[in-house]
Amino acid sequence: VTATPRLTRDDVAHVANLARLTLTDDELDAFTGQLADVLDHAADLEALDIDDVSPMANPFPLVNVLRADEPGHDDVRAEILAAAPLVEDGQFRVPPVLGEAP
Repeated sequence: VTATPRLTRDDVAHVANLARLTLTDDELDAFTGQLADVLDHAADLEALDIDDVSPMANPFPLVNVLRADEPGHDDVRAEILAAAPLVEDGQFRVPPVLGEAP
């Protein structure tokens, strides 16, 4: 396995420039180390031998249990409107947010 070249401060500044980000010197120093660690971890993952591992969406054998989709007769409209501070003609009444047109 070849060693991954270490990420430089100039590399991070270049990526930040491409992303239209303005970074301070302290941020450049911090992000250089953090991004280098992320890239090192990605290189470690890339080096793993996964030829005998079958693809999967989830490592746990979970089964999603759903209830039957049956229409209900719940009329919650009155309950919801009863909780509103102001109701008019069966609808929520809200204060006006726009003034009258001149």
